[in-house]
Amino acid sequence: MKRIFESASEEETMAIGAAVAGLLRPPQTLILTGDLGAGKTTLVKGLVKALDAGDEDSVTSPTFTLVHTYDGWQDGRPVQVVHLDVYRLESERQLATLGLTEWMADDALVLVEWGEKFSSVTEMADGVLRMERLDMTHRRITLELREA
Repeated sequence: MKRIFESASEEETMAIGAAVAGLLRPPQTLILTGDLGAGKTTLVKGLVKALDAGDEDSVTSPTFTLVHTYDGWQDGRPVQVVHLDVYRLESERQLATLGLTEWMADDALVLVEWGEKFSSVTEMADGVLRMERLDMTHRRITLELREA
């Protein structure tokens, strides 16, 4: 499945995050790609809010902590959003210390920023969410999910 969205503001990017939340079903792992400042964390804010896993102020970039988790609900069932940022990691060995596969529980949506850097992540990912900056405010957001 492939969906393309366009955003002209943070609010629209958050709304797209909410729409993406409605398209995902745990367990799924997505790689989030895009330049620094493309809006990846803003999109995650909308996704987390849509799953009643936190408000937009509770979602921050995991650049320095590497992992943030949020517990919410989808279709009356518990769902855990696991948001990772592996930008600062340099090797598969460092990635392995995060225990990425342990985060992939039956109720988890795992979102990995910069996951394309590691072959192990690309092999286990169920899809990619690409964020392209078209200009200072406009973004093209492409969601590609593998067919089950």
